[in-house]
Amino acid sequence: MHAFDVLGDPVRRRILELLANGEMTSGAVCAVIREEFGISQPAVSQHLKVLRDSGFATVRPEGTRRLYAVDPAPLRDVDEWLDRFRRFWTPHLDALGTELARGKRERRLKEQRSDQ
Repeated sequence: MHAFDVLGDPVRRRILELLANGEMTSGAVCAVIREEFGISQPAVSQHLKVLRDSGFATVRPEGTRRLYAVDPAPLRDVDEWLDRFRRFWTPHLDALGTELARGKRERRLKEQRSDQ
């Protein structure tokens, strides 16, 4: 399965967001996803399986629990693919940063003048 097929599903994206904060048990992942998406535990398990099989998540046993974590390797591949498109938004974000800094400077100078 292609990385964007995996990431195209909102449930799998949400699971990865949860796992980005650190390891989670399958039960904890299921609880959040069931509450947010209203899907069954077996459906959540299928999404976890897709993430494991595609390399986006790892699982390690700890007693009777299964702990899931993000595997960053496929995300690096996605980032490399996206790199060729960054030129479309990076200059705009740089310009926005410049305008925000200019606005802050103008407000600070205005406050200094009004304090005098």
